[in-house]
Amino acid sequence: MRLLRSLLVFLSLSIFAQAEKAQPNFVIFLCDDLGWGDLACYGHPVIKTPNLDKFAKQGTKFTQCYSACSVCSPSRSSILTGRTPYRNGVWRWIPTNHQVHLRESEITLAELLKGKGYETCHVGKWHLNGKFNSKEQPQPDDHGFDHWMATQNNAAPNHKNPKNFVLNGKEMGQLEGYSAPLVVKEGIRWLKEKRKPNKPFFLNVWTHEPHLPIESSPEFMKPYAEIDDEGIRQHHGNITQIDHAFGNLMKALDQMGLTENTFVFFTSDNGPEGNGLKGRTRGSTGGLRERKRSSHEGGIRVPGIARWPGKVPAGVENRTPIIGSDLFTSILGAVDIAVPNDRTIDGTDFMPAFERKPIMRKIPLYWRNHIANPNIHVALRKDGWKILANEKLDAFQLYHIEKDWKEETDLASKHPEKLAEMKTALLSVHKQVEKEGPSDWWENEPPRKPRKKNNKSPKKSK
Repeated sequence: MRLLRSLLVFLSLSIFAQAEKAQPNFVIFLCDDLGWGDLACYGHPVIKTPNLDKFAKQGTKFTQCYSACSVCSPSRSSILTGRTPYRNGVWRWIPTNHQVHLRESEITLAELLKGKGYETCHVGKWHLNGKFNSKEQPQPDDHGFDHWMATQNNAAPNHKNPKNFVLNGKEMGQLEGYSAPLVVKEGIRWLKEKRKPNKPFFLNVWTHEPHLPIESSPEFMKPYAEIDDEGIRQHHGNITQIDHAFGNLMKALDQMGLTENTFVFFTSDNGPEGNGLKGRTRGSTGGLRERKRSSHEGGIRVPGIARWPGKVPAGVENRTPIIGSDLFTSILGAVDIAVPNDRTIDGTDFMPAFERKPIMRKIPLYWRNHIANPNIHVALRKDGWKILANEKLDAFQLYHIEKDWKEETDLASKHPEKLAEMKTALLSVHKQVEKEGPSDWWENEPPRKPRKKNNKSPKKSK
C-alpha cells in the first residue's frame, strides 16, 4: 500500500512538473499595408475594429512599433530571421520568378522552434521567393513549417474567391470566400485537426489585406454605407474584414483552452499604400509623415499589439521602440533557445519592456529601401533620435523623434554634435550590413523602369 501511495505521489508530482514546464505557444498575425492609424484602438475615427480593440484591452499596445522595411518582402524576412533585410538577402519586394529569395542558409524562427519540439504552420501570404512552389528555391517547408497554405504574393485576382493558393505544394484552385477569413479558417483547421495537441505550436498568419487589389465582403462594408466614396467603403470594410478574421482566431484559441498559454502578436509589414486620396488605398498613417516605401515614420511605424495572459500586462500603452526583427529574439528568449551565434542578429528581446524595464539593444534600429526616395534611402534610430541619409550618404536629415514624431523639424544644422554622432552610427551599421548581404543580387539587378509620367503640361493659373 505504501509503495502504491508513493507511486501515486510521484506520478502526481511528475504531472505537475510537466504542466509547470509546458512550453508556450506563439501566434504572429501580420497584415499587409495596414497603417499605424488604421485601427480604432490606434485612433481611427471611422473604421470599426471591435475584436482588435478588445484584444488591445487584453494586452499591451506599442505606440512605437516598427516594420524592418517600408516594403513587404524585406520586413517579412526580418521577422523570421531576426536580421535586417540586407543582411539576410531579401533586400527588395520580390516579383514573380525573381532571383531573390530567403536563402536556405538563413536560420528561421520556425526551424529553431521546430527543433525544440514545436509544431509549425504558415498560412497566408509568403512573398519570400520569386519562384514560388518550385524546387529551384526554398519554400515554406524548407524554412521549418510543417504545414503551409500560401500565395507567392497577393491573393489573385483579388481578395474574393482567390485562385492562387497552394496547400503543402499542391495548387488549391479557386476558393470560395475572402482571403483573410479563408487564411484564418485554414489556421484554425490546422490547430484543431492537423497538429499534435500534446505539442506546443507556432502559427504564422500573414493576411493579404488591406493590400491591393482590395475586395471586401458586403457584410463588412455595411457599417460604411453612408460614405459616398466606393474606394473608402472598400478599404474600411477590408480592415473590418481582417478584424472579423482575427476575432475568429481568438475565439478558436479560447474554445480550445489555449489562450492562457499563447503569446499572440498583431502587426503590419509596412505603412499604407498610395496617397490616401483615391481608389481603395485609403490607409491612415495617423498623422505620421509619408507612407509605404518611405523610411519616414508613416512608411515604417505600424500597429503592434501583444497578448499573453499573466505575462503581458493588460490595457497598457507602451512607448518602447520595437521592430519586426525583435520578434525572433523575443520568442526565442521566452523558451530559452539561444540565438544563432554564427551571424549578426539585429533583433533584441523586448520581453523586459512588459515589466517596464529597458531593453538592451546592441544594434540601433536601421532601415534601407531600394525603391525609397533617393533623398531618404537609409535611416537609423538611436534612443530618441533619428537620422535619414540620401543614396550617396552625403546629405542628412536629423529629427528628435520622441518629441517630433511627425518629423516636421530637421535639426541637422542646429545640433552638429548630435548629427556627427548619429552619422557615425548610421555609417557603421550601413557598412556592416553591406558586407554581409549577397551583393551580387543587387549589383546584377536590372535597372528599374521609371514610372510613367503624365506628359500633359499643367494649365497655367490665371
